Amino acid sequence: MSIIETQDLCKQYGNVLRISHLNLNVPEGSVYGFLGPNGAGKSTTLKMILGLVRPTAGSIRVLGKDMNSANRLSVLRQAGSLIESPSYYGHLTGEENLRIVQTLRGVPEKNIREVLQIVRLDGQQGKKVAHYSLGMKQRLGLAAALLGYPRLLILDEPTNGLDPAGIQEMRELICELPGRFGMTVVVSSHLLSEIDQMADHVAIIREGELVFQDTLEVLHGRSRSHLALRTTDNTAACRLLAEKTVPCREEEGYLILPVLSDDIAAHLTRFLAENRVGVIRLEERRKSLEDIFLELTGKAASL
Repeated sequence: MSIIETQDLCKQYGNVLRISHLNLNVPEGSVYGFLGPNGAGKSTTLKMILGLVRPTAGSIRVLGKDMNSANRLSVLRQAGSLIESPSYYGHLTGEENLRIVQTLRGVPEKNIREVLQIVRLDGQQGKKVAHYSLGMKQRLGLAAALLGYPRLLILDEPTNGLDPAGIQEMRELICELPGRFGMTVVVSSHLLSEIDQMADHVAIIREGELVFQDTLEVLHGRSRSHLALRTTDNTAACRLLAEKTVPCREEEGYLILPVLSDDIAAHLTRFLAENRVGVIRLEERRKSLEDIFLELTGKAASL
């Protein structure tokens, strides 16, 4: 089942189309990484999914319901979110801040202590939020989003500004939510390495357009090793390799082949030479995830 589905989702500001015909599909129980360079349209998309921004065109279904004025409140009762930097009353404690949210949302008071334990702030409930570190404030924001134990949790750049220890804490918390509580988590980031360590499904957008959507495993599959072969006649070489049932494609002057054993590679080299096709270079290559991200977005990945 898909928890979120968008079809031809568009958002235009003035004459600028910020989101263009976006088709997202978020599987239930997944950690869905929403990846793209800064300014790609991630926050705008998440705000449309939550009903905070009205789409120019297209449709959105969340938790099996169309996201419209009639369904918005019933959908949001089953969703939690942390969009941009959370706001708090600095003169109140974390527990007191959560009590305000608990009252507004109408959830049981016992949830406050439970979510403070989940985000590992149960030892800090008496401390004023003004004295919290940035990492503690982010975790308090996550606690507020978890108060109603939502089916869907949407987090926009939750590790922004955190030190390495804070990033690791946030990552560990996010990763345990689907298995522990059956939640579906959508987490946006421009940090490829973070999504790589958290998500099992990934979507990548560039200038408001979807350029990749699949499992993380499929994305990793694009980084598998391959052989790059350069010959004196690539067209003839490709035809000869087909006779040996070796698949190949031409890319920037090289023939791209699957990885072969040394014996088979040596045999093919001799076979090409016997057919008057000289081998200029044969090398093993592997694309990194950063290379793939660069190909898809045209921008270098942040690490």
